[in-house]
Amino acid sequence: MGSEGLPSVTIHVTGFKKFHGVSENPTETIVINLKEYRKKNGLPKGLILGSCSILETAGQGAVVPLYQTLQSAVSMKDSESSNSGRVIWLHFGVNSGATRFAIEKQAVNEATFRCPDEMGWKPQKVPIIPADGGISQKRETALPVEEITRTLAKMGYDVMTSDDAGRFVCNYVYYHSLRFAEQNGIKSLFVHVPLFLAIDEETQMQFAASLLEVLASLN
Repeated sequence: MGSEGLPSVTIHVTGFKKFHGVSENPTETIVINLKEYRKKNGLPKGLILGSCSILETAGQGAVVPLYQTLQSAVSMKDSESSNSGRVIWLHFGVNSGATRFAIEKQAVNEATFRCPDEMGWKPQKVPIIPADGGISQKRETALPVEEITRTLAKMGYDVMTSDDAGRFVCNYVYYHSLRFAEQNGIKSLFVHVPLFLAIDEETQMQFAASLLEVLASLN
């Protein structure tokens, strides 16, 4: 049952494990604790918190489980054909140099890893999906990034819109997710968070919960 006029929305969430230079990834903590946090604080009407998955911080290593989780969500949606609800994929990644949250507008078809990922892969100027064209090809989220950012800022969060998700694993996963979302009639969003040293864990949990509410309220 959605709130008035709004169909229900199911939001599936992913975070990442540790990687080079980041021994404790805040997104792993956020995603693992999200279900319990929302259970304690309640969910807004019409919002269903779907799967909460932790991906390896590896390009090719993350893509297989990513596609398995994406596909399972689509299968679930198809099997509930009577439910007109929307599906959103929400990916969290860490930017260890950041001091604020960043809502990512797009991903670029380029893998140029500044250091090897957790499986030792270090591509340079490689197209993520060769069939899409060259490394300058971009894919944008269908969600209203500026509106989401404005709403979260009004709620008191230090948040910005970003059009550069880097070229590391975050961008790699986001590009795959945006392509999958477009092909399957769902939506995808990537959000960068800082380390807990920059913004404490409780504030980041509140931010994640607020973001879910904002996404659920979109038309």
